[in-house]
Amino acid sequence: MPSRDALRAHLLDTRLAGDVATSREASLRSYRLFAARDPRVLIGLDPRGTWEHRDLIALMADRCGVSPDPRHTSGHDVIDPERTLTALDAFADRIGAVAQRGGPVLLGTGHPHRLLGFYAALADALSTAGCDVLTPAQGRRVDILTRFGLRTHRLDYVRRVALVREPGTQRAGGEPGAHTHSPLPVRAVLDAAAEAGGPLPELVIGDHGWVCGAGQLGFEAIGPADTDDPALFVGEAEGVVAVAVPLDDAVRSEYYRPLIRYVLNRACLSR
Repeated sequence: MPSRDALRAHLLDTRLAGDVATSREASLRSYRLFAARDPRVLIGLDPRGTWEHRDLIALMADRCGVSPDPRHTSGHDVIDPERTLTALDAFADRIGAVAQRGGPVLLGTGHPHRLLGFYAALADALSTAGCDVLTPAQGRRVDILTRFGLRTHRLDYVRRVALVREPGTQRAGGEPGAHTHSPLPVRAVLDAAAEAGGPLPELVIGDHGWVCGAGQLGFEAIGPADTDDPALFVGEAEGVVAVAVPLDDAVRSEYYRPLIRYVLNRACLSR
């Protein structure tokens, strides 16, 4: 199992933290859109606070380690690896707690081409620990607004991890699924679980709208977020999201494997 020092080095070597690929311009644009209450950036969150642009810069500096200077407007953004490690510890503790009581869990991702393996490993470990890994709403259609207009997607599960993809599409030899920030898939899944009489998840693990959408509905929700995803960190600050882990959520899939081992070891789920 990687030590904390070894994982810190890995985070920096792979740019999961440190100087990340996300640009400062992209992050600042997301903060402006969030301040304007653009639903594409709120991703299911209904903030209680006003959250002006300057407030978001200050929050992201505190939670992620980005520059607090609003005059810093270009270049790569920065994530403090110590903040990532601290959040990973909290993330693992939540997983360990639900595993200890054998509670039902739901896992979903809007980054299936990068993070499917990370979530699938957690699903396997939680199932082995006696948790019911939920898979409601298989095949249900969800209309999601994309940059190409309204597109119909289909809910699916791969290795018990929820994702969406356009009907009739599946990448041969790759990880299937569409990239999305939408909270509509998790709302459809939770609605289906409720309609069926449960069980409902005691913990939702995922990213983007899976976390914000579930947290806004009152479910305990945890997951990773990049510097241009302020909604998860605002949700955490307001008590809607339980844990937001700052890291680059779009690097190569294999770079997340040491994080899996670290989380499972801390959660006492290593085999």
